[in-house]
Amino acid sequence: MKQEGNSFLTLKTLNKGNVWEVQENDIFRMWEVAEKDADLKDNMRHYTDIIRSAFDLEEIKIDKPEVIDKYESRGFKIGSVRIDENTKVKWALKKHPIMRVTDLTYENIRHITAAKLMEVIDRNFGGGWESLSQSIRDIIESGFDISTTTLPKDRLHKPGGMYDKKVADGFDVLEIEKGSWVEAIFAKEKPEMEKPRLKFDNDDEYSKYNDDEDDDDDEDIELEDENNYDDEDEDEFDEDKLTEESYRTTFDTDPEDLNLEAEDVADDEY
Repeated sequence: MKQEGNSFLTLKTLNKGNVWEVQENDIFRMWEVAEKDADLKDNMRHYTDIIRSAFDLEEIKIDKPEVIDKYESRGFKIGSVRIDENTKVKWALKKHPIMRVTDLTYENIRHITAAKLMEVIDRNFGGGWESLSQSIRDIIESGFDISTTTLPKDRLHKPGGMYDKKVADGFDVLEIEKGSWVEAIFAKEKPEMEKPRLKFDNDDEYSKYNDDEDDDDDEDIELEDENNYDDEDEDEFDEDKLTEESYRTTFDTDPEDLNLEAEDVADDEY
């Protein structure tokens, strides 16, 4: 994980995104601090729901050494938490492992490294990027810049080619063999961007702003579209803009069946 715990988080500031930053011992520490709050019992369901989004949480009802040993052998951490002034229970906590692509979510995708992502994709039966569902690809691309290329084995590592440029730019790479060809998947963590937000003192001011501006905006948009649209734009094609990264080849059959000869493929095409 990117971050091994966060000593500044509390139960009150914990959410389904940053809960992936903490470990089992952090949860027990936060709960111990929160035991002093009078509203702990009232908000307990909310807190445990957030914790369960990233952890397996089980209450140990039979507090015997052999039961504790079984939990610990399964990777659980054991700790005591106070529910109210008169009740204290033992919890078994274990962070959800991210092992398969189906374990990836919008909440946890920014809390794994590119190297970890490559491991997870590699476990997906070696199918490559296109074998992932669109929903999984959307999740991955919300946290990582992704690009792919499929080339003959002897072309992929061509000096100064796409492979070398991507690695030099900080991308992690996963190579998946497909007959005599190789698919390379490149991944790099996206920088987190803070979304700008408009703030209004009250709803009336927000409504007034919208009422005053909406009609003018619609007219401006229509005028801009009429002035800027050019039928010839769709027909223009600039071959100079093609780069090696934009190259992509998709085959419905085994690449070996195409019987490509090395001399038929020009070096500068890759």
